Amino acid sequence: MSFENPLWGAPHIHGELLKLGFDVAQSTVSKYMVPRRGRPSQTWKTFLHNHADGIASIDLFVVPTIAFEQLFAFLVLGHGRRQLLWFAVTRHPTAEWLARQITEAFPWDKAPAYIVRDNDRAFGSVFRRRIQAMGIRDRPTSFRSPWQNGHVERLIGSIRRECTDHLIVLNEEHLRRILAKFSAYYNGWRPHVSLGKDAPDERPIDRFGDIVAHAILGGLHHRYARI
Repeated sequence: MSFENPLWGAPHIHGELLKLGFDVAQSTVSKYMVPRRGRPSQTWKTFLHNHADGIASIDLFVVPTIAFEQLFAFLVLGHGRRQLLWFAVTRHPTAEWLARQITEAFPWDKAPAYIVRDNDRAFGSVFRRRIQAMGIRDRPTSFRSPWQNGHVERLIGSIRRECTDHLIVLNEEHLRRILAKFSAYYNGWRPHVSLGKDAPDERPIDRFGDIVAHAILGGLHHRYARI
Protein backbone atom coordinates (compact mmCIF):
# COMPACT_ATOMS: atom_id res chain seq x y z
CA MET A 1 0.00 0.00 0.00
CA SER A 2 2.82 2.38 0.86
CA PHE A 3 4.56 1.72 -2.46
CA GLU A 4 1.39 1.99 -4.58
CA ASN A 5 0.04 5.11 -2.84
CA PRO A 6 2.87 7.60 -2.29
CA LEU A 7 0.45 10.25 -1.01
CA TRP A 8 -0.79 8.07 1.86
CA GLY A 9 0.58 8.51 5.36
CA ALA A 10 0.69 6.01 8.23
CA PRO A 11 -2.82 6.86 9.56
CA HIS A 12 -4.39 6.25 6.16
CA ILE A 13 -2.62 2.94 5.61
CA HIS A 14 -3.35 1.90 9.20
CA GLY A 15 -7.05 2.55 8.63
CA GLU A 16 -7.05 0.48 5.44
CA LEU A 17 -5.36 -2.42 7.22
CA LEU A 18 -7.91 -2.33 10.04
CA LYS A 19 -10.73 -2.57 7.51
CA LEU A 20 -9.01 -5.57 5.96
CA GLY A 21 -8.89 -7.37 9.32
CA PHE A 22 -5.24 -6.72 10.24
CA ASP A 23 -4.97 -5.69 13.91
CA VAL A 24 -1.64 -3.85 13.95
CA ALA A 25 -0.42 -0.71 15.64
CA GLN A 26 0.05 2.50 13.68
CA SER A 27 3.63 2.65 14.92
CA THR A 28 4.26 -0.70 13.19
CA VAL A 29 2.87 0.73 9.95
CA SER A 30 5.16 3.74 10.24
CA LYS A 31 8.15 1.44 10.79
CA TYR A 32 7.61 -0.54 7.60
CA MET A 33 6.47 2.22 5.24
CA VAL A 34 8.57 2.90 2.15
CA PRO A 35 11.06 5.67 3.02
CA ARG A 36 10.80 8.79 0.89
CA ARG A 37 12.83 11.93 0.41
CA GLY A 38 10.86 15.13 0.55
CA ARG A 39 7.23 15.58 -0.36
CA PRO A 40 5.88 12.95 -2.79
CA SER A 41 4.62 14.20 -6.12
CA GLN A 42 3.23 12.48 -9.17
CA THR A 43 5.42 11.94 -12.20
CA TRP A 44 4.73 13.46 -15.61
CA LYS A 45 3.61 10.04 -16.86
CA THR A 46 1.18 9.70 -13.94
CA PHE A 47 -0.22 13.17 -14.63
CA LEU A 48 -0.87 12.29 -18.28
CA HIS A 49 -2.54 9.00 -17.30
CA ASN A 50 -4.73 10.45 -14.54
CA HIS A 51 -6.00 13.36 -16.64
CA ALA A 52 -6.12 11.71 -20.08
CA ASP A 53 -9.76 12.58 -20.79
CA GLY A 54 -9.10 16.27 -20.15
CA ILE A 55 -5.80 16.61 -22.01
CA ALA A 56 -5.09 17.61 -25.60
CA SER A 57 -1.64 17.70 -27.19
CA ILE A 58 -0.67 20.09 -29.96
CA ASP A 59 2.32 20.25 -32.28
CA LEU A 60 3.53 21.35 -35.72
CA PHE A 61 5.38 19.36 -38.33
CA VAL A 62 6.85 20.29 -41.70
CA VAL A 63 5.77 18.84 -45.06
CA PRO A 64 7.73 19.75 -48.25
CA THR A 65 5.89 20.36 -51.52
CA ILE A 66 6.81 19.39 -55.06
CA ALA A 67 8.28 22.90 -55.48
CA PHE A 68 10.41 22.44 -52.31
CA GLU A 69 8.30 24.87 -50.29
CA GLN A 70 7.74 24.18 -46.60
CA LEU A 71 4.19 23.77 -45.31
CA PHE A 72 3.41 23.55 -41.60
CA ALA A 73 0.68 21.19 -40.42
CA PHE A 74 -0.83 21.91 -37.01
CA LEU A 75 -2.35 18.97 -35.11
CA VAL A 76 -4.56 18.70 -32.03
CA LEU A 77 -4.78 15.25 -30.43
CA GLY A 78 -7.16 14.22 -27.63
CA HIS A 79 -5.52 11.87 -25.13
CA GLY A 80 -8.65 10.06 -23.99
CA ARG A 81 -9.28 8.06 -27.20
CA ARG A 82 -6.23 9.23 -29.19
CA GLN A 83 -8.53 11.17 -31.53
CA LEU A 84 -7.15 13.58 -34.09
CA LEU A 85 -9.41 16.48 -33.11
CA TRP A 86 -8.18 19.18 -35.48
CA PHE A 87 -5.64 19.89 -38.18
CA ALA A 88 -4.74 22.96 -40.21
CA VAL A 89 -2.11 23.90 -42.79
CA THR A 90 -0.21 27.15 -43.32
CA ARG A 91 3.03 28.52 -44.70
CA HIS A 92 3.56 30.83 -41.72
CA PRO A 93 2.45 29.54 -38.29
CA THR A 94 2.21 32.78 -36.32
CA ALA A 95 0.95 32.99 -32.74
CA GLU A 96 -2.20 34.74 -33.99
CA TRP A 97 -2.91 31.95 -36.49
CA LEU A 98 -2.34 29.26 -33.85
CA ALA A 99 -4.64 31.05 -31.40
CA ARG A 100 -7.38 31.09 -34.06
CA GLN A 101 -6.91 27.36 -34.67
CA ILE A 102 -7.39 26.59 -30.97
CA THR A 103 -10.60 28.61 -30.96
CA GLU A 104 -11.91 26.72 -33.99
CA ALA A 105 -10.82 23.34 -32.60
CA PHE A 106 -12.68 23.78 -29.30
CA PRO A 107 -15.90 25.77 -29.78
CA TRP A 108 -18.24 26.52 -26.89
CA ASP A 109 -17.68 24.21 -23.91
CA LYS A 110 -15.52 21.58 -25.64
CA ALA A 111 -12.16 22.91 -24.48
CA PRO A 112 -9.89 20.48 -22.58
CA ALA A 113 -8.63 21.17 -19.08
CA TYR A 114 -4.97 21.02 -20.15
CA ILE A 115 -2.95 21.52 -23.32
CA VAL A 116 0.47 19.88 -23.62
CA ARG A 117 2.85 21.52 -26.07
CA ASP A 118 6.55 22.05 -26.69
CA ASN A 119 8.41 25.35 -26.34
CA ASP A 120 8.28 26.38 -29.99
CA ARG A 121 8.50 30.16 -30.30
CA ALA A 122 5.41 30.07 -32.50
CA PHE A 123 3.34 29.57 -29.34
CA GLY A 124 3.80 33.20 -28.35
CA SER A 125 2.03 35.51 -25.95
CA VAL A 126 -1.07 35.89 -28.14
CA PHE A 127 -1.52 32.13 -28.18
CA ARG A 128 -0.98 31.79 -24.42
CA ARG A 129 -3.47 34.56 -23.65
CA ARG A 130 -6.08 32.91 -25.88
CA ILE A 131 -5.93 29.51 -24.17
CA GLN A 132 -5.95 31.21 -20.77
CA ALA A 133 -9.12 33.09 -21.76
CA MET A 134 -10.68 29.76 -22.78
CA GLY A 135 -9.99 28.31 -19.32
CA ILE A 136 -7.30 25.92 -20.57
CA ARG A 137 -4.25 25.31 -18.39
CA ASP A 138 -1.02 25.53 -20.35
CA ARG A 139 1.43 22.65 -19.82
CA PRO A 140 4.62 23.22 -21.86
CA THR A 141 7.11 20.38 -21.81
CA SER A 142 10.69 20.71 -20.66
CA PHE A 143 13.26 21.92 -23.18
CA ARG A 144 14.56 19.20 -25.51
CA SER A 145 12.15 16.62 -24.07
CA PRO A 146 9.90 15.47 -26.95
CA TRP A 147 9.08 12.28 -25.00
CA GLN A 148 6.95 14.42 -22.67
CA ASN A 149 4.62 15.06 -25.61
CA GLY A 150 4.89 11.49 -26.83
CA HIS A 151 1.29 10.95 -27.93
CA VAL A 152 1.27 13.67 -30.56
CA GLU A 153 4.88 12.86 -31.54
CA ARG A 154 3.72 9.30 -32.21
CA LEU A 155 0.82 10.65 -34.27
CA ILE A 156 3.21 12.74 -36.38
CA GLY A 157 5.35 9.66 -36.93
CA SER A 158 2.28 7.68 -38.04
CA ILE A 159 1.25 10.42 -40.49
CA ARG A 160 4.73 10.50 -41.99
CA ARG A 161 5.17 6.72 -42.25
CA GLU A 162 1.64 5.95 -43.39
CA CYS A 163 0.78 9.00 -45.47
CA THR A 164 2.99 11.96 -46.40
CA ASP A 165 6.20 9.97 -47.01
CA HIS A 166 4.40 8.14 -49.84
CA LEU A 167 2.71 11.10 -51.54
CA ILE A 168 3.86 14.18 -53.44
CA VAL A 169 2.22 17.31 -52.00
CA LEU A 170 1.41 19.98 -54.56
CA ASN A 171 0.25 22.90 -52.41
CA GLU A 172 -1.62 23.88 -49.22
CA GLU A 173 -5.05 22.81 -50.46
CA HIS A 174 -3.70 19.45 -51.61
CA LEU A 175 -2.15 18.79 -48.18
CA ARG A 176 -5.45 19.71 -46.49
CA ARG A 177 -7.31 17.17 -48.63
CA ILE A 178 -4.70 14.50 -47.86
CA LEU A 179 -4.87 15.13 -44.11
CA ALA A 180 -8.67 15.20 -44.17
CA LYS A 181 -8.79 11.74 -45.72
CA PHE A 182 -6.12 10.38 -43.40
CA SER A 183 -7.86 11.92 -40.38
CA ALA A 184 -11.13 10.15 -41.26
CA TYR A 185 -9.24 6.86 -41.66
CA TYR A 186 -7.19 7.39 -38.50
CA ASN A 187 -10.18 8.18 -36.28
CA GLY A 188 -12.70 5.80 -37.77
CA TRP A 189 -10.84 2.73 -38.97
CA ARG A 190 -7.18 2.50 -38.00
CA PRO A 191 -6.65 0.05 -35.07
CA HIS A 192 -4.63 1.28 -32.08
CA VAL A 193 -2.74 -1.06 -29.77
CA SER A 194 -3.36 1.23 -26.79
CA LEU A 195 -7.12 0.99 -27.42
CA GLY A 196 -7.21 -2.80 -27.57
CA LYS A 197 -6.95 -2.81 -31.39
CA ASP A 198 -10.00 -0.54 -31.65
CA ALA A 199 -10.23 2.77 -33.53
CA PRO A 200 -10.56 6.10 -31.66
CA ASP A 201 -14.22 6.36 -32.76
CA GLU A 202 -14.94 2.81 -31.49
CA ARG A 203 -15.65 0.55 -34.46
CA PRO A 204 -18.53 -1.90 -33.87
CA ILE A 205 -17.92 -5.60 -34.50
CA ASP A 206 -20.02 -6.94 -37.38
CA ARG A 207 -19.91 -10.71 -37.92
CA PHE A 208 -22.39 -11.11 -40.79
CA GLY A 209 -22.45 -10.06 -44.44
CA ASP A 210 -19.97 -9.86 -47.26
CA ILE A 211 -16.68 -8.04 -46.71
CA VAL A 212 -16.06 -5.04 -48.98
CA ALA A 213 -12.81 -3.08 -49.27
CA HIS A 214 -12.80 0.68 -49.82
CA ALA A 215 -9.58 2.33 -51.05
CA ILE A 216 -8.26 5.32 -49.11
CA LEU A 217 -5.73 7.83 -50.48
CA GLY A 218 -5.60 6.11 -53.84
CA GLY A 219 -5.13 2.66 -52.39
CA LEU A 220 -2.41 3.56 -49.89
CA HIS A 221 -4.77 2.15 -47.24
CA HIS A 222 -8.08 0.32 -47.27
CA ARG A 223 -10.99 0.12 -44.89
CA TYR A 224 -13.01 -3.08 -44.63
CA ALA A 225 -16.67 -3.42 -43.74
CA ARG A 226 -19.48 -5.92 -44.05
CA ILE A 227 -22.58 -5.17 -46.10
